[in-house]
Amino acid sequence: MFDTMIGPTGQMKGYLRPETAQGIFINFRKLIEYNNGRMPFAAAQIGMGYRNEISPRQGVLRLREFQMAEIEHFVDPEDKTHPKFASVAETELPLWTAKAQDDGVKDPVKMAIGVAVADGVVSNETLGYFITKTYQFLTMVGIRSESIRFRQHRSTEMAHYANDCWDAEVETSYGWIEIAGHADRSAFDLTKHMDHTKVQLVAERRLPEPVTVVSTIGKVDKKNSGKAFKKDGKHVLDFFEAADQATLEDLAAKMEADGKITIT
Repeated sequence: MFDTMIGPTGQMKGYLRPETAQGIFINFRKLIEYNNGRMPFAAAQIGMGYRNEISPRQGVLRLREFQMAEIEHFVDPEDKTHPKFASVAETELPLWTAKAQDDGVKDPVKMAIGVAVADGVVSNETLGYFITKTYQFLTMVGIRSESIRFRQHRSTEMAHYANDCWDAEVETSYGWIEIAGHADRSAFDLTKHMDHTKVQLVAERRLPEPVTVVSTIGKVDKKNSGKAFKKDGKHVLDFFEAADQATLEDLAAKMEADGKITIT
């Protein structure tokens, strides 16, 4: 999120995290192993988060460091149903949709979460289930239902990695304040960590029938390429590790035809 200096000399740079969730994503392989490879599964974490607030104010609402808790619930991207969704489907929630905000509607509309999911207002059952459980928790701890609303992110503020996002907001003396966020983050975080670490952060699903896939792989003889390319050897390795299937197939065809290839 932002950098800071560590130690008395100020020569060592450090970075403060804006959320605790990345620790969950980094440990995805261990977590799914603990769950015997089964999906869906969830992990929760509580810890310190940080913001680069220039002018902290509004009591405890705008702090540079604060305690936060996050749950990451991993589901099959092709099946986002929830086994317990039927138990909450009739619950009515105050939903302030992105369309209503764009149309200038000031108040949320009470809607059963089952209807909201069926009509596509909330993108899937899993997201709808956790939104509903949040509402039940907030009312259980004493917050009046008329002081709670769920605001959907508009297209102009939706995070680039999110398919759908709803904030639980509570009316306070400072106005409506977000106290919890619910986002379908798709596989954005896992994909980015895989791109940088080259570690496969994926789950496996048994298919009803075997599938055979033929692909072209760029495999470099590290020993000989190091001798041939010397300091450029790393660039050669990096190129083939990052090359997509279409590029590899094209290079393979040129190698077959000319006996050599050129890469940039």
